Amino acid sequence: QVQLVESGGGLVQAGGSLGLSCAASGRTFSGYVMGWFRQAPGKEREFVAHITWNGGSTSSADSVKGRFIISRDKAKNTVYLQMNSLKPEDTAVYYCAAKFGIHTTTYDYWGQGTQVTVSS
Repeated sequence: QVQLVESGGGLVQAGGSLGLSCAASGRTFSGYVMGWFRQAPGKEREFVAHITWNGGSTSSADSVKGRFIISRDKAKNTVYLQMNSLKPEDTAVYYCAAKFGIHTTTYDYWGQGTQVTVSS
């Protein structure tokens, strides 16, 4: 049974940094793409960034480019999201997700989410 468990959320002032972790378990993730998404109150869930498990190729939303860094540690089965220069509009619940294959559109597995609040 696949489990994705996020941690590291919290309250931070604008301009600060926060690091999120996603511990993945229940299968080998070779061939998978690991993503971070977020959902702010009253808004739809949106893509933040993803990374391929095997090669470590990354992609991120324009709104976080240059500020957020996604990475993974294959030995620890963990995906990270380092968030720098945080803005109040980054406030959201952040979710970790996994899908098989870069061209697959649907993420099959989701974590429970972790709250990130950025105060102005």
